[in-house]
Amino acid sequence: MGLCTSSLSGSDRLQDKFYQTKKWKYTIKDRTKLKQVENIVKPFILDDAVYKRVCDVMLDNFNRGLGKETNAEARVKMFPTYVRSVPDGTEEGDFLALDLGGTNFRVLLISLKGQEVNMESKIFLIPQHIMLGTGMQLFDHIADCIYKFMKEQKLEKKTLPLGFTFSFPCKQLGLAKAHLTTWTKGFKCEGVEGNDIVQLLHEAIKRRGDMEVECLAVINDTVGALMSCAHSDRQCAIGLILGTGTNACYIEKLENVGLWDSDYNDPKEVIINTEWGAMGDDGGLDFVITEYDKHVDKHSINAGKQIYEKMISGMYMGEIVRLVLEKLRRNGLLFGGEGSAELSQRGRFYTKYVSEIESDVDESDFKSTKQVFDELNLTNFTDEDCRIALYVCSLVSTRAAYLASAGIATLLNKMERKDVSVAVDGSLYRFHPHFHDLMVEKIEKLVTPGIRFKLMLSHDGSGKGAALVAAVANRLRDEEAMKEKDSKPNED
Repeated sequence: MGLCTSSLSGSDRLQDKFYQTKKWKYTIKDRTKLKQVENIVKPFILDDAVYKRVCDVMLDNFNRGLGKETNAEARVKMFPTYVRSVPDGTEEGDFLALDLGGTNFRVLLISLKGQEVNMESKIFLIPQHIMLGTGMQLFDHIADCIYKFMKEQKLEKKTLPLGFTFSFPCKQLGLAKAHLTTWTKGFKCEGVEGNDIVQLLHEAIKRRGDMEVECLAVINDTVGALMSCAHSDRQCAIGLILGTGTNACYIEKLENVGLWDSDYNDPKEVIINTEWGAMGDDGGLDFVITEYDKHVDKHSINAGKQIYEKMISGMYMGEIVRLVLEKLRRNGLLFGGEGSAELSQRGRFYTKYVSEIESDVDESDFKSTKQVFDELNLTNFTDEDCRIALYVCSLVSTRAAYLASAGIATLLNKMERKDVSVAVDGSLYRFHPHFHDLMVEKIEKLVTPGIRFKLMLSHDGSGKGAALVAAVANRLRDEEAMKEKDSKPNED
């Protein structure tokens, strides 16, 4: 059974939502028009049998990604993160965290004492000439910023472990070893691709020679979300990102990880970064793909890739809605057939518009919807048009929430734990008014009876989560050193 974390119960909010989105039908007197609209949006309305089939495809992808013999050909790669344990509450001390994923990056100081967490952070800019310069320049700049932050916090003479959230595609070879596969987001630093980013960071710190900092872990944002929630909730075993993109990680038994190349000591489990956005790249999801999805994929910068992600995430949702609205308009079913330059422009219908339109609870004025239409320079619209737009947004976002739910239900069923908390982060989940409740509703229908789950919002996984991974790694290292010491014969 799913547990909601919002103040309003899921069933109440969903009843409001569906009353809202179905009511439009009764305002259309022209039954022919009603049928035409329904035919255009029909591909987004899928029954539970279809979502169960998505679960089957997902499980097959997971198993192929985990298999030693099948991983090379698998689209969903299931990367071991080498993170073996979540916080147990005994972690104490000061830890640094780095969060690098764009032109701004953060340095954080996380102080842990039991359940108490104190955070200080500072944002630094990475100038364009460094983004396009050499790897040495980039990591010298990062080391310089770390030092400035430590000096401000009066930590120059302290030895500090560090966790690094590095949000670029990497091949993870160990907890603190990750090779950059390719730069994205406007970075093109020479001499970094194919190299270990932790080694480059340590070399830059060594060149300075004035601080004692050791990077103990490199993580991505899904692991950060999981670790951040796991600090306060020991049942947390899945991390989910629903934002510009989508991805998930979860705790897997080592015996199921065919690619595992490290020790089999306790704990005999590891967090797996699924990279599930690539599901469907082999045609496995063609049974749910619509003409609108095909159009979005064709005009994306990575056509044929990340198919599952393109049906769910914030980068694409607004464009799917725009394509449906434009088809309705061209068929004379919306805005009296009149559009605007903005509505016809690819990418101009932002995903935030979907959340804003679906936030209209008072249909007497459609305040948010009309504001969106104004921003799109649409002038010829009626209340009926507002209701149809609301219905389209609802169907596209509901399908996205249900597809994400199929992925989470597959993980829950695979893990076979009785109680699991799912840490969720990302702008789509945070700001869409119904996403949480839609997911709870659908996961309950797809999950094995008896499994209980909870979706919880993760706070600052990229900062707090990175520091917690470093803290856990530090604790495990200390425990291992203590075991070795105890196992040595007494020389006295």
